[in-house]
Amino acid sequence: MKTYNFKAQFAGAVERGEKLQTIRAEGKRTPPYKGEPLRFYTGMRTKQCRLLRNAVCETSTAIFIGHNFISLGGRLLHPSERAIIARADGFKDEEQMRGWFKDVHGLPFKGWLITWRNS
Repeated sequence: MKTYNFKAQFAGAVERGEKLQTIRAEGKRTPPYKGEPLRFYTGMRTKQCRLLRNAVCETSTAIFIGHNFISLGGRLLHPSERAIIARADGFKDEEQMRGWFKDVHGLPFKGWLITWRNS
């Protein structure tokens, strides 16, 4: 079972079941596999830690966010597809999402787009 921590700005949407994906940086951990149980928290490693929900992984797909493009699974996305991903991830548009990733992780960004179904 994989656990993920969400910043306060995303926690409400995860808890309400509105946010069904997350983009995570490539790192030491392997991405979850289809069918793997997931647990979502906010405030991990603090006294305010709380469970937002349990879910089951649907997909884990490699994502690359560049300065002026996004690729998913090695395929360049059309601007309309990029907008859909941005909104599904809790941003108002692609520009806001790209700015967030630039500020938090730096660009280019390499990671995983993880989707789930709520359990």
